[in-house]
Order: sequence, then structure tokens, then C-alpha cells
Amino acid sequence: MTFFWILLGILILLSIYAVSIYNRVIRLQNNRENSFADIDVQLKQRHDLIPQLVNAVKGYMKHEEGVLTKVTQARTNAVNASNINDKITAEKQLTTALSGLNIAVEAYPDLKANQNFMQLQEEISDIENKLAAARRYFNSATKELNNAVEVFPANLIAGMFGFKEEKMFNLGETKRAELDKTPEVDFN
Repeated sequence: MTFFWILLGILILLSIYAVSIYNRVIRLQNNRENSFADIDVQLKQRHDLIPQLVNAVKGYMKHEEGVLTKVTQARTNAVNASNINDKITAEKQLTTALSGLNIAVEAYPDLKANQNFMQLQEEISDIENKLAAARRYFNSATKELNNAVEVFPANLIAGMFGFKEEKMFNLGETKRAELDKTPEVDFN
């Protein structure tokens, strides 16, 4: 009879441990989703400003229509992304397109002096800084969730309930390769 009570006690303790692991993973998953919601707020502001920026630039950049088309298409893809992973991919493309726009704008000194354009640039710069901070928090939350899902023995419980390693919000291979290049300085 004592063996039965010991076995029952062990089963109860294991059940409590499994429930606590499950609840921890759920909290971490919710924290990750909440942190992406913070990114979504910044992305919404970014998406709202992009058409204004494109319109401000259009008059000056008639020859750069391809750049404007890429920015507009990337914004559309980002707005229409339906889940976190799709949004991450679409936002990488939008960031790349905006970088191309910033490079093209350098050739237009009158545009850079335009008050409306300068204000839009400042607002977008501010949003980009806030996005960077929100992405860092999101990646931290994702790392914490991934650690909880991958370490033993939590991985056993997490695997039983379908939890898996989640994607980080990073630059992607193309952008990373660009950043790894040594910058060229030209004084001409």
C-alpha cells in the first residue's frame, strides 16, 4: 500500500511539473506575440507614412520610378502579410526598398531641402528607431521561448503540445552580406 502512495505522489509531482512547464511555455509564447504586436504598431505608422514619402519624392524623381514602384509594392506586401513569419519576410523586403529610396534621394539636393520631405524623413527615422527597439525585444522574447521549447526536459512537454522553435526577426542573408562589406568612402 505504501508503494501505491509513493507512486501516486510521484505522478502528482510529475503532473504538476509538466503543467508548470506547459504554462511557462504558454506565457513565453504570449510574450512573443505581444512583442510582435508592439512591432505591428510601429509598422502601421511606417506603412501610413510611406505613401506620403513616395508622393513627396515623385515630383523630384521622375527618372527613379522603379525605386518608387519597389517601395510601393514592398509596402503592399507588408500590409497584406497574414502571419508573423510572412510579416517578417515582407518587412525585410520593405526595409531593403526603403534603403534603395534613401540612396536615390541623395542625388536630389532640392528634395533633401524640402521641408515636407525633411519632416517625413524625420518621422520615418523615428519610427525606424522604435522598430529597431521593438525588434530587439521581439527577438529576446523569441529566444526565451525557443530556449524553453528546446531544452530538456521542457522539450518533451513542449513537443507533446506542438510547440516549436520560432523565427527571429533578422536582416536576412542579403542584407547581412551588404552590411558585412567594408564601406567605400568617396570624397569626389
